[in-house]
Amino acid sequence: MLERLNQAMAHIEQNLDDEVDVRHLARIAGTSEYHLRRMFSALAGIPLSEYIRRRRLTKAANEVLSGHDSLLDIAIRWGYGSNEAFARAFKAMHGVGPQEARAGKKPLQSQQILTFKLIVEGSTSMEYRIVEKDAFQVVGRGTRVPLVHLGMNPAIVEFIKGIGMPTLERLKQLSDGEPEGLVALTGNQEGNEEGDRLDYFHGVVTSKEAPEDMEIITVPKNTWAVFKAEGPYPETIQHMWRDVYTQWFPSNSYQSVEGPSMLHTQIDGDTAKAELWIPVTS
Repeated sequence: MLERLNQAMAHIEQNLDDEVDVRHLARIAGTSEYHLRRMFSALAGIPLSEYIRRRRLTKAANEVLSGHDSLLDIAIRWGYGSNEAFARAFKAMHGVGPQEARAGKKPLQSQQILTFKLIVEGSTSMEYRIVEKDAFQVVGRGTRVPLVHLGMNPAIVEFIKGIGMPTLERLKQLSDGEPEGLVALTGNQEGNEEGDRLDYFHGVVTSKEAPEDMEIITVPKNTWAVFKAEGPYPETIQHMWRDVYTQWFPSNSYQSVEGPSMLHTQIDGDTAKAELWIPVTS
């Protein structure tokens, strides 16, 4: 998988001055566009589209400093329709505008070409199982929150606090499916950068009728990869997410598919037992 992913990275380099078709990249990588975007973000720490943009602006910066072509020619070559649009994008990455960079020969940022390698740690293992599950409903309440990579997510904490313990206890009584108890569903994530937004739904898997003050999400029939982890909270959960996309997927034949992921967590003091469900295809 990583070899084909690196072939896709080489294709990006060969086509930086032209349109990069992500669907074609996915075919080179032997995966779906959705899975390619998710895995790239996890491995690289930035969205695929942002990486392509930064590589183009790195190339553009070299041409700006060389002084051979006009700034408008450089802007058009790298996909910008005007000097103004180019200047905004250039400054967002490099901290100075192209005119200032050319005049002052100031140091600029560089997005290095990415290649991927799998580092296998023999002292660790990942417990998982594959589950076939028919369509089911989750009853609860949802919102949209910013992504937080490390530590508690204040928006999620406040949202759950706003639901209130009496309502959470009512929800628990409705649970009659797997995973049992309260679960967190996440999906429709914008990207992988801190602050990028995603849908968050807190509820239970149930076949019972939903109370009038609750929302319902119907999850379609899927194959699920189910991972277990135990350790300090919340680091263990966040590291599990990271390891699934940076270690497990690259070394297995499964691919993630569109749809919400589910997380069931049991917290005891500073320790958590977690079970993460991700929809997949083989």
